[in-house]
Amino acid sequence: MPNEANYLDITLLGKEYRVACPPEEREALLVTVAYVDEKMHDIAEKTKSNMAERIAVMAALNIAHEHLSRTHQNSETQQISGAETGLDFGAVKRRISDMEAKLEAVLAPQEKLL
Repeated sequence: MPNEANYLDITLLGKEYRVACPPEEREALLVTVAYVDEKMHDIAEKTKSNMAERIAVMAALNIAHEHLSRTHQNSETQQISGAETGLDFGAVKRRISDMEAKLEAVLAPQEKLL
């Protein structure tokens, strides 16, 4: 493959992927991969699910929720020079919870097929 240095082989939930990655960002990506992989394993263990797509979606939602919660906490502790963030974090959290519930309802019957 041309320009091998711009690709990195990673493993998430036991599956290997090749992703584009500039050499100067390799370490940051490896830290991110370890974090996401840990989240995916935690979700797989808690839900007893082996559906990689479902686990990935749930991990993405959880990570987004963590990020938005931290952003909201930081905006509360720091004055943002009078500017509003324009984001209703309560509404975002409710939407994430709703999405998780809908995913559970849609994907639960599929797990029975396995």
